[in-house]
Amino acid sequence: MTLDELRSELEAAQVRSSYLVVGAEPLLRDDALEAIRIAVLGDGPSDFDYERLDGEMITGAALLDAVGTLPVLAPRRLVVLRGPEAARAKARGLTDALGEALVALEDSRETVLVVLAEKVDGRSRWVKAFGSASVVRCDPPRGGRALSAFIAAEASRQGVALDPAAIALLAERTGPQLLMLRQEIAKAALFVAPGEQVKAKHVAESTSDVAEEPIWDLTDAIGEGRCGDSLALLGKLLRSGSAPPAILGAFVGHFRKLTSVRSGGVVTGPPFAIRKLEGQSLRFSPGRLLSCLAAIHQTDLALKGAGGIPSELALESLVIALAS
Repeated sequence: MTLDELRSELEAAQVRSSYLVVGAEPLLRDDALEAIRIAVLGDGPSDFDYERLDGEMITGAALLDAVGTLPVLAPRRLVVLRGPEAARAKARGLTDALGEALVALEDSRETVLVVLAEKVDGRSRWVKAFGSASVVRCDPPRGGRALSAFIAAEASRQGVALDPAAIALLAERTGPQLLMLRQEIAKAALFVAPGEQVKAKHVAESTSDVAEEPIWDLTDAIGEGRCGDSLALLGKLLRSGSAPPAILGAFVGHFRKLTSVRSGGVVTGPPFAIRKLEGQSLRFSPGRLLSCLAAIHQTDLALKGAGGIPSELALESLVIALAS
């Protein structure tokens, strides 16, 4: 099912006992998880009944214990497992335990299991055990029509009216970087009165054209571990008026590609660009890449006002962490 289909099910109070949320777009995976979390636990405190497990660390026995634990305060528990196809998962009995857990959950209404993964082997028994109806696909939009449809749907979700020319310009300037698109739509809405339609001229005023800026010089410097150059390039971008969300969106895309290359996935692009990604990926272990993506997510929260940290300082701290 798609993310929209998942939301429709959850709004109709149809909560399944398990979900496999899979796809290359981390923003959509996070959105799917958040929708499930609210449906299962509501908006109140949920620490007692919300358990997060790391596929690189957890054993099969620990997973079965987590799934079998009874809720404390909420009617149901939510157990989230990330990265179940890590290199050592099979040796720790995790994939076999997943199959057992799914069978056990069929007769239980006290726990909901969500498995998050960028990609899975559809031939695996545990993947087949979910059944197609419980699989939420979170792939980025492919092609201009799909990207325009995403922009229109995201604008509608935010309550922002975009005219067709504004949608086309957003797609052209930002590309399939969904985190950045979400932020750019919100920025463009600030240029009009409430209820007024956002036009292309507003997008032109509010949105940086990432393609015309040396953003890729910065991502390459980070990927190659050149911390000093990275900070200098970041300063240049900020002084030229580049929007911090646009810069962060480029980081998301770059580290998503590095993660795909590091895990043996296929990345499209010019041969020289792919060779650069392959070389840069060698600097990062799979665990380090996950940590980098988590740091990017935390910086996204900071740019939205969490913690009261200035945007420039938040980006500088992130660049140091990614390039070190």
